[in-house]
Amino acid sequence: MTTLRLLHNPRCSKSREALTLLQSGGHAVEVIDYQQTPMDLPALQTLLGQLGLGARELLRSGEPEYQALGLERPELGEAELLAALAAHPRLLQRPIVIDGQRALIARPPELLRAWLR
Repeated sequence: MTTLRLLHNPRCSKSREALTLLQSGGHAVEVIDYQQTPMDLPALQTLLGQLGLGARELLRSGEPEYQALGLERPELGEAELLAALAAHPRLLQRPIVIDGQRALIARPPELLRAWLR
């Protein structure tokens, strides 16, 4: 059985729900508190490839840092957005489940149920 990696925020109800769903399904899970262990730029670039998304789609626009850093500016490129994510891990969407070369932003958790099938 493959061990799934969960980029987790224990204070987030959706993240806790995803962890419960994985554990109750009998999945081996490596839980990574991404705020305590932030991802560096190469890891974030790999994550983008696994998700098949752009950096902007990883950002939580409701966080104070998003506004403070002016991340809504459309002229910001992938490099600037990834640098912001690396420096401010709270901006990362959550929860994210990684299974080998694929990953999913499991919000809402119902997406995770379908993805695991």
